[in-house]
Amino acid sequence: MRDDLLKAVRLALANDWHGAHALAQQYHDPMANWLHAVLHKIEGDAWNSKYWYAKTNGMDYERYGNAREELQAIAKDLDALN
Repeated sequence: MRDDLLKAVRLALANDWHGAHALAQQYHDPMANWLHAVLHKIEGDAWNSKYWYAKTNGMDYERYGNAREELQAIAKDLDALN
């Protein structure tokens, strides 16, 4: 799972929203939900993004003003799981 989520982050950073979303939606733990939330934020679907943020461990829609920074934070947290 961790490797798939890191790959999804890399895809999102490379502007492959569909590829990132296809990987992220396969998992339903808080980290995957956070990534899923950010992807919907990038897509411009605030309602769906907030739905996925509600399924994380305390992350919220307003915490990061920049999706790229948030994706980098997700990657850092995933790296720490190794």
